[in-house]
Amino acid sequence: MEEKKQTTEFSIEDPLGMTRRAFLTKAALVVGGLGVAKFSWAAKGIESISGKGQRKMKSRTLGKLKVSEIGAGCMSISANYGPPADKNQGIQVIRVAHEKGVTFFDTAEVYGPYTSEELVGGALAPIRDKVAIATKFGFDINAGGLNSQPHHIKEVVDESLKRLKTDRIDLYYQHRVDPKVPIEDVAGAVKDLIKQGKVLHFGPVSYTHLAPWEKRVPKSVLRTSTRRIRSMIQMCIRDRLGDSADFTK
Repeated sequence: MEEKKQTTEFSIEDPLGMTRRAFLTKAALVVGGLGVAKFSWAAKGIESISGKGQRKMKSRTLGKLKVSEIGAGCMSISANYGPPADKNQGIQVIRVAHEKGVTFFDTAEVYGPYTSEELVGGALAPIRDKVAIATKFGFDINAGGLNSQPHHIKEVVDESLKRLKTDRIDLYYQHRVDPKVPIEDVAGAVKDLIKQGKVLHFGPVSYTHLAPWEKRVPKSVLRTSTRRIRSMIQMCIRDRLGDSADFTK
């Protein structure tokens, strides 16, 4: 009996393009291996290509950076949750994600630490010009705790570039707000990196820790909404970065 071949293309019947078992087999996906932000196996982020029964990844813009609507968070492939996957498995997972239309890959120096950036860099090196890489700073891995001092940012960016096997970081995030460093100073340091071509876009990961900035924000705004708080902080960053400031929406 002739053995049936499993398709790896997107199809109308199966938005992912293959059965879950086939995907696990092809990508060697371990539990927690691929953390993909808002990864829906439904066709939410995919639009039809008329006439062929196939589907195409949509894109969206983060500030001025155009990326696939589904992004791949690579933290758990090699760090943090459970044992790391085999290196070759991890590389295959990332490359299969790109084959499926993903162009945005997220990592950080603190994941591992360092091993996630190394994995992402190795996996994406052959297709570097076809993808956008996001990574993060903000921790002092050797001393412990937070560190967004300008001199520290300028040191760790070079180390991240080496691990990622690239000459630029498409999106450089501040991983956590450092209460000891004004956000304008952080933005100023990243602006210097943008001028040097080492960083293309900048933004903070989250505003979970807002205490350092509350004194700058009127109480009426604090009571109104988190969105307005975000706007106030973005204004502080834009004062220093100007048109180079990018923020996810």
